[in-house]
Amino acid sequence: MINNAVRLTQYSHGAGCGCKIAPDVLGEILAGSQIDPDQYPDLLVGNHSRDDAAAVDLGDGRAILTTTDFFMPIVDDPFDFGRVAATNAISDIYAMGGRPLAAIAILGWPIDKLAPGIAARVVAGGRSVCSNLGFPLAGGHSIDCPEPIFGLAVTGEVTIKHLKRNSTGCAGDQLYLTKPLGIGVLTTAEKQGKLQDKHQGIATQLMCQPNQIGQQLSAIPGVNAMTDVTGFGLLGHLLEFCEGGHLSARIDRPTVPLMEGLVDYIAQGCTPGGTARNFHACRNSARAFSAHDQSIFCDPQTSGGLLIAVAPYATAEVEKQLAAAGLPHQSIGELEPMVGNESQIRLTG
Repeated sequence: MINNAVRLTQYSHGAGCGCKIAPDVLGEILAGSQIDPDQYPDLLVGNHSRDDAAAVDLGDGRAILTTTDFFMPIVDDPFDFGRVAATNAISDIYAMGGRPLAAIAILGWPIDKLAPGIAARVVAGGRSVCSNLGFPLAGGHSIDCPEPIFGLAVTGEVTIKHLKRNSTGCAGDQLYLTKPLGIGVLTTAEKQGKLQDKHQGIATQLMCQPNQIGQQLSAIPGVNAMTDVTGFGLLGHLLEFCEGGHLSARIDRPTVPLMEGLVDYIAQGCTPGGTARNFHACRNSARAFSAHDQSIFCDPQTSGGLLIAVAPYATAEVEKQLAAAGLPHQSIGELEPMVGNESQIRLTG
């Protein structure tokens, strides 16, 4: 009854990872608050880089991973909102090659607008994901706020030799993407009432698909870098790959997996607002991208797939494991040497 009586997306100004502050603006916010790595020698990964989680050396060949992610509703059903938000937050641990150990919930709720029972369904959705992946949702914190917000803070562990970062790719590495693009466009189409019946539920199903393949792939020699594609779109997260490693990249347009109906919904004007913000932040590194290209490659993904950089000698094994997991397993491009002082991303095909 609760699920049918409320549309959570009508209570928020943003949706999912499309709520993210644009990367160039975020850079301004964080410019004066960088950590000196020399001050904390056990901090392997912190906010001096733009990785998915912080990593602290435990001194025994393992590191603790810690991350947080939360956002406003991208789906109407409360239970599904909890599932999507939890899957998205946990993905950061998998993107670093780790295993989640425990999570705590982050809940903001407009008590005067939405009943506590609806919030309970959101939390239950998040708890179900944690349980299915084998670890507890062990607690949390809540506040009364104008718009519904939910997410997790997640703690994990990783074998340090398998720790993956988004800045350690090499020229010549092949690029792989484990989920199709288009989540932002299809969820916008649903919010606008334009989503066809045959596409109902596809985006939710994709967003609730966990990225635990990251832990498995991290043990393969030659998997050089990994991140998850979320609110900054493929272009934004690929640019983080490139800038961190002083590289450029090529995307082979025909090989990039896309959600069914994506092109038609773009033509109907279902591009979310975050797309323009994402491209604005990347515009100097992607000058040849058409408006249509921007709508695809800058589309904010919520709980998107993993972007993986793989040395040529390891591609056969990676493709084998991706295929066995039922995931896209064709290279979508390549990391290239940087020419000049600025990373560039170009499209072919």
